[in-house]
Amino acid sequence: MSGRRRLDWLGLTPEPERELPTAVAALRAPSPPARKTPVPAADGTAGGRAAPEGVAAEGVAAEEVAAERRRVQRLVLRGSRHSWLRYLAEVTDLVTGVAEGSRPGDRAAALLAAEVVLDHHRMLIGLPGTGYGRTTGDRIALERAVRTLRSPTRTGGSR
Repeated sequence: MSGRRRLDWLGLTPEPERELPTAVAALRAPSPPARKTPVPAADGTAGGRAAPEGVAAEGVAAEEVAAERRRVQRLVLRGSRHSWLRYLAEVTDLVTGVAEGSRPGDRAAALLAAEVVLDHHRMLIGLPGTGYGRTTGDRIALERAVRTLRSPTRTGGSR
């Protein structure tokens, strides 16, 4: 391609750009919001994966969501495949920390982020280059995190 930027990674799916800012802002929040219900879908249905566009997750400041949205927008508009995968690896670290219990965080936001990034990484198999192979470890970690985050948590006494 002789000096031209490869842009094929931008055509994978719009979900990360649309759904990650709210979830990642919730994961970066200093204290996890108390959430008893799943995050509603972008279309407003209960079974979805993301909060409606422009609506911050419960307990997460709108400014934090806006800052994360700007970060993702900068990566998409000015970044490279490498910088995008580095960002998704950072999200993977946040998610796995919540799933493993090594960091506090909103489990619903972690599950949303895990599913979005995992879907993205699985689609890399259709692109030229080393992206799919490079994300193997993250895919394995995300699959494990999704299983953990989908299982009910036990609190209180034993049954």
